[in-house]
Amino acid sequence: MELITKHSDKITKIFKQVDNAFNGDEKEKLRDQLVKDIYLSAEIIANKSVSVGKRKAEWSEKVDDILTSKLLGFPIMLLMLGGVFWLTIAGANVPSAMLAKALFWFEARITDFFVWAHAPKWIHGILVLGVYRTMAWVVSVMLPPMAIFFPLFTLMEDLGYLPRIAFNLDNFFKKSGAHGKQSLTMSMGFGCNAAGVIAARIIDSPREKLIAIITNNFVPCNGRFPTLIILASIFMGTVVNKTYGSFIAAAIVVGLVLVGISITLLVSWGLSKTVLKGVPSTFTLELPPYRKPQLGQILVRSFIDRTLFVLGRAVMVAAPAGVVVWVFANVGINGINLINYVSNFLNPFAVLIGLDGVILLAFILGLPANEIVIPILVMSYLSAGAMLEPDNTNALHDILVNNGWTWVTALSTMLFSLLHFPCGTTLLTIRKETGSTKWAVFTFILTTVIAIIVNLLVVQLINLFL
Repeated sequence: MELITKHSDKITKIFKQVDNAFNGDEKEKLRDQLVKDIYLSAEIIANKSVSVGKRKAEWSEKVDDILTSKLLGFPIMLLMLGGVFWLTIAGANVPSAMLAKALFWFEARITDFFVWAHAPKWIHGILVLGVYRTMAWVVSVMLPPMAIFFPLFTLMEDLGYLPRIAFNLDNFFKKSGAHGKQSLTMSMGFGCNAAGVIAARIIDSPREKLIAIITNNFVPCNGRFPTLIILASIFMGTVVNKTYGSFIAAAIVVGLVLVGISITLLVSWGLSKTVLKGVPSTFTLELPPYRKPQLGQILVRSFIDRTLFVLGRAVMVAAPAGVVVWVFANVGINGINLINYVSNFLNPFAVLIGLDGVILLAFILGLPANEIVIPILVMSYLSAGAMLEPDNTNALHDILVNNGWTWVTALSTMLFSLLHFPCGTTLLTIRKETGSTKWAVFTFILTTVIAIIVNLLVVQLINLFL
């Protein structure tokens, strides 16, 4: 310390010379090299001066050797994700049917009340067929899969498995020109993209932080998982024998997650070679110890912080959306309602990417929250006829099929849901974290263009073979 104080002027002069001699990327490389040299020197000194007896490996180290090994790490990761999705898909249908039966029994009682009170038909239409029925759809279709998926996902998180996933992916991010810590922010994005964007604060390099923020949207969040799981279970699961349907549906969702990760790496590489050029910096990831799951905390966190939060937000947005969609569905010009006007305008372009005008309109109206895309979709379709009461997800399947859906439409919708623009909350978070509207707009445009390109390529490829 005395030496540093004595030569502080010389040290300051050296720092200034280094600052003037190197540009930003060279400084990062110099810093990384200095850190490497320090660790290497420390290791050499420790090896020379400390002798350690042969010790028995801890059980956690043995488990880590398996979970993070190059041979078994990824297969185990895929199996665990597949298991979570399969349990969700296989277990959600029965409670969904029970909820729907109860909620629509109650709707009949409300209708009886309106009839008894001689209420005008338009009031019954807005309040019962618009608001209540939309909320009933949201609760009966979305609650069961979320109530199964979130506790399982929280269990993996509580065990300490998510950092192992980040460790397995670290090398891929470095090769794509991004920072290894992006694997951690991406893992956070599986819960909420806005949280993943905020988590990018752990990355020191402004360039790599921006890459992590812009690409975080490509992993499905809590709001998009229900859409992926529901569509996979009611369409992809029916392609093969019913016995294996849930396995196929789970495999499709796992495949979509891998597509999202692949797009994340590809776009990160593209950004690091173009608008955000630079040299990736290095970091050391210390794996946290395994923890004994706290059942009570898991249930509270998964059910209150995630399931009820997501469901509550969906219901709060879906209720006014139900009013708007019902009004749009029942107000028209020359016998054609407003929804049909807008969806017909969007339809030619939407068909090119495997959707239709109603689906594209649902995504646009769903900008405030991804959870409300399916309810808006259903309300929009039902505007052309009588609304079905969803006995279970089979009723949703019938509605979609009656409006021209095939497994190609479902796959296109899932891909667009996975890759399209972030929700309003995430866009606002990006603007706040970057301090610029420019990057929020850039992210919106980039993700939407990529979603359109991927959908276009997939649909055209399928058309070649069908």
